[in-house]
Amino acid sequence: MRGRSLPILLAMALAAPALADSMMPAAEYANTQLPDAAQEAEASALMHTLRCLVCQGQSIADSDAEMAGDMRALVRTRIAAGEKPEHIRAWLIERYGNWVSYAPPVEPVTWPLWAAPVALVGFGWLLARGRFRRRRG
Repeated sequence: MRGRSLPILLAMALAAPALADSMMPAAEYANTQLPDAAQEAEASALMHTLRCLVCQGQSIADSDAEMAGDMRALVRTRIAAGEKPEHIRAWLIERYGNWVSYAPPVEPVTWPLWAAPVALVGFGWLLARGRFRRRRG
């Protein structure tokens, strides 16, 4: 019995990623642009500033993830309904946190994110300056 169950378990493990996506059809505006070009431009601009929650390194405009498609549909639907991009962004940040935005706000919690590059450049400059001074002497 053991010899037969191993291939079955292996096949099930390899098939799991293929079954990860749902069998539901994509949302109406997930991959379809809005009929109004101005509204589509607003939606596209907003979608390029929002991070995909699955891919993490791509915007929802560039991601092929199912959740990114749902978020694109949500953005387009709300834009078509007349909602302003700032309100949609605020709602998504409220729901998913500041991480969903590629431009996190400057607040006490994010100060290290904004200060770290400046501190690292300053530290590198001091380190290089010290090394060059030693070589002269």
